[in-house]
Amino acid sequence: MNATSPAGALLLCRAEPETVRPVAHLLRERMLLAPAGDGWSVLVPEGRPWQGGVAETGAADVVEPVDRVVAGWITALAVGSTWPVLALWWDGDRAGCALAAGFRRPVGYVWLADGTQAGEDEAMRTLAERLGLDPVLDVQALEELIRPDPDADARIRLRGLLAVLTRIGLILPPGLAPDTPGDRLYAAADDRPEAEPVKAELDVVENSRLGPWMRGPRARMLAGAQFAAGLPLTLWGIRRRGGGWVLAGVLLLAHGALGLAYDRIRGAEEPADGRG
Repeated sequence: MNATSPAGALLLCRAEPETVRPVAHLLRERMLLAPAGDGWSVLVPEGRPWQGGVAETGAADVVEPVDRVVAGWITALAVGSTWPVLALWWDGDRAGCALAAGFRRPVGYVWLADGTQAGEDEAMRTLAERLGLDPVLDVQALEELIRPDPDADARIRLRGLLAVLTRIGLILPPGLAPDTPGDRLYAAADDRPEAEPVKAELDVVENSRLGPWMRGPRARMLAGAQFAAGLPLTLWGIRRRGGGWVLAGVLLLAHGALGLAYDRIRGAEEPADGRG
């Protein structure tokens, strides 16, 4: 990898775009959503948290390491859904992957820019299990990615991981390759006719098959679970000084609180809609 390569990330969701869209909307981040093969979608973030710059309010953004940011995002996405989310990320010094599925602790692996391993071997086996990969052939292929190889830098390692995932249907749209600078990555996704902003009108979401998770008993149950999970995660992140964990906890707290408030407000607006 080029040592001056800007940071970038891809969020790979094992679900169709129509299922991912309303959950991704809750992140309140500028992202593009596109199909990525059979039963997969990809979210391409603009990358403001790790690029800095000036926010719409006129204040300077706080720059966060890309791996911490995506750890928070995938945790929030996975808790609010029934499908796993795999992040691929890179910056000038390192690259890696991180997987979140439900309320289980995320797992991940890191390589230095030259491909040197900097992670736990068990993480790859856990990743394979949670994604439903073949426990023999696919695990063997993943283990090749965590063995010393002077000819394999971090970019090659990430491409090798993507090659394994093609066996379970993942096909990234053209232009979305690991080690692509973040702004070029977003531009490449924006050029794809099938890509769309993740923001959606709430009425459209409510009328989709995920509507029951936006309002009603199941929505309140999910919001309550998010709120309950967010508080200890936030406190744990503060104690460990882990920005990504704090971000995940805050997102869960916010989503839970907003979910409960949204259900109550919408119910008050339409008292005769029969939900609740």
